[in-house]
Amino acid sequence: MPVLVTERLRLRAPLSEDFATYAEIVLGPRGKHLDIATREEAWLDFSQMAAGWLLRGHGLWTVEPRDGGAPLGFVLLGFDQEDPEPELGYLFTGRAEGRGIASEAARAARDYAFAELGWTTLTSCVARGNTRSAALAERLGAKVDAALSAAHEDTVIYRYKAGEART
Repeated sequence: MPVLVTERLRLRAPLSEDFATYAEIVLGPRGKHLDIATREEAWLDFSQMAAGWLLRGHGLWTVEPRDGGAPLGFVLLGFDQEDPEPELGYLFTGRAEGRGIASEAARAARDYAFAELGWTTLTSCVARGNTRSAALAERLGAKVDAALSAAHEDTVIYRYKAGEART
């Protein structure tokens, strides 16, 4: 699996010891929109996304400081069998907030999807009212897909197009 290195971050394979941070996010207020209620459900979700690298050639990255340290969050390139198109997902701890960490990590994953995987479009599924996540998608060049969003009561679908991505 590829390791992506940015100015301040390293996106690497998720390890079992990263699960504590993942569970902290998805079972806490930051993950309330995910409908993950127990540690067991969180473990299944974490494991499935990590296994995506072996099964599909893309999946979950753990985001950490470039020089090492505790995980700051996670970025996902996901395209399951039942998905109509690939998704760029992101989850971050409070420690990453307000520092541009999410932007830097999500940008690296988005650029990898377009340049290395050859994908031409990505979506981000953002819970209605999650203004920080919506702002991040917009900073990265995504636009609301009104047709897809209309079909989802609690979710706004943002679309990134390869030729329209912002730096």
